[in-house]
Amino acid sequence: MATIFTKIINGELPCYKVAEDDKHIAFLDISPLKFGHVLAVPKNEVDYIFDLADEDLAALTIFSKKVAKAMGEILSCSRIGVAVIGLEVPHTHVHLIPINNVGDINFSNPKAVIEADKMTTLAGEISTAFEKL
Repeated sequence: MATIFTKIINGELPCYKVAEDDKHIAFLDISPLKFGHVLAVPKNEVDYIFDLADEDLAALTIFSKKVAKAMGEILSCSRIGVAVIGLEVPHTHVHLIPINNVGDINFSNPKAVIEADKMTTLAGEISTAFEKL
């Protein structure tokens, strides 16, 4: 059965897409820890990040870096934090989270509630910054 991320990749479910290339997609998390929380996902459905082929892991890291740089152009934060948990959805994904302190990346924190129009605007801004890199 296809994961929710595969359904997003296939266009069966909507998302707030911020970036895409031939092997990856990045979109805003709909249950974000912080405003601007992005998920970078390989299009190839592999459950565990360390089961990716070396070249696919390297490509995901480089893609995530470019997305994080675009996020940094748009969001006010000290850093873009990176986390790979791997338990929520059985499809490798990298969390890119705007942070100002280590507590901002605590997954037990309450999730942010962000209006759809703000998500749409932010996705467009990050996408534009991504395309300029």
